[in-house]
Amino acid sequence: MRTPPQHAHALVVGATGIAGSALVEQLVTSGWRTTGLSRRASGIPGAEHVAADLTSRTSLEAALGELRPTHVFITAWSRQDTEAENIRVNGAMVRDLLAVLGPQGSVRHVTLLTGLKQYLGPFESYGVGVLPDTPFLEDAARRPVENFYYTQEDELFAAAAASGFTWSVHRAHTIIGHVVGNAMNLASTLGAYAAIARASGQPFIFPGSLGAWNGLVDLTDAALLADHQLWAATTPGAANTAFNIVDGDVIRWRRLWPHLAAHLGVQPQGPSERPAPLEEQMADAGPVWARLVAEHGLVEPDLSRVASWWHTDGDLGRDGDVLADMSRSRLAGFTGYVDTERALLAVLDRYRAERVLPPV
Repeated sequence: MRTPPQHAHALVVGATGIAGSALVEQLVTSGWRTTGLSRRASGIPGAEHVAADLTSRTSLEAALGELRPTHVFITAWSRQDTEAENIRVNGAMVRDLLAVLGPQGSVRHVTLLTGLKQYLGPFESYGVGVLPDTPFLEDAARRPVENFYYTQEDELFAAAAASGFTWSVHRAHTIIGHVVGNAMNLASTLGAYAAIARASGQPFIFPGSLGAWNGLVDLTDAALLADHQLWAATTPGAANTAFNIVDGDVIRWRRLWPHLAAHLGVQPQGPSERPAPLEEQMADAGPVWARLVAEHGLVEPDLSRVASWWHTDGDLGRDGDVLADMSRSRLAGFTGYVDTERALLAVLDRYRAERVLPPV
C-alpha cells in the first residue's frame, strides 16, 4: 500500500482498462483521492469519474479545466490501422492531455504506461529485423522503425520540461489482470478459448510457435504494475526514469500449458510445426459461446469483449525468449514480485466466480 502524499489527487487516464482499473483499485485502497478518466465510470467504490474524449483537445479542456490533479497516470491508447496513425493519434492524446493539465500548475508527476514493443517494434514490424539481446535493458537504443511509444515518450518529456513536473515510463510485458472489454487480455482470451474447446470436445491446442512454446518469457501482473507506478510516482529516486516492469519470475509455455489446461478442464496439446492461430480456430465460435452464455448465465454475451484472439496470437506467435531486465527498479528500491502462474490462475478463478467465464 502506497500512502498518498499530502493533498494528493490522482487522475487515472484509461480507468476502465486492464491496467487502469487495477491502478484505481489500489489508489482508492491506499487512501488517495482518485479520479478516473474514461468513457464510462469504473464502478469502483470511492473513485470519482470524469468523461472526456482523449482525441479532442476541446473535450479535454471542458472536462479537466478545474480538476487540478497532482499525479497523472496515463494508461490509455487507441489502436489505429497503421503505425503512422498510431503515432499521430496517440502522440496527440498525450500532448493535448498534458497541454491542458500542465499549465494548471498542480501536476507533480506523470507516469506513462508503454510496453515491450519499445524493443520488439510496433504491430506492423513486430519482432522483425535485428532485435536487442534479451533480457531487454531500459537503456537500449530506440529501434530504427516508427513506433508510437517513442512519440508518446517525447511528448511526455517536452511537457515535463515545459511545466516542471517529474515523470516515469513503465514498460510492461503482457499484462494479466481482471477487466472485461479490453483489447489485449490474454487471461480471459485463454479462458474463453478453453471453455469453447471443452464445449466442442476439442483439445486445448497451443496456438503459437514452437519458439514461443520452448522459450522463456515473462508477464506483468496488473496489481504489481499498479504498485510499480505508485512507487515511482512517490519515490524521488525514481523520478525521470524509464523502467521495465515484469513479475520477476519467468515461465515456459510448454511447462505452464498443461497446468493451465488442468485448471480449465481441457486436454492440453502442444504446437505443431505451423502455428494454429486463435483467429482461425475460433472464427466460427460465436454460436458455441452463445450456448455457454445461455447455459451458465454468463454476464457478457459479446465474445469479442472477452477474447482478443489477435493479440494473444501475437503474444504466443513469437520466436525465442522475450525477457525484460528490472535492474533499474531493484537498484532504486522496488522489491515487488509476483508468481506468474498463481496470478494467472487466480484471475481465471475470479472470471469464473463473476460468471464472465463458465465453470469447469
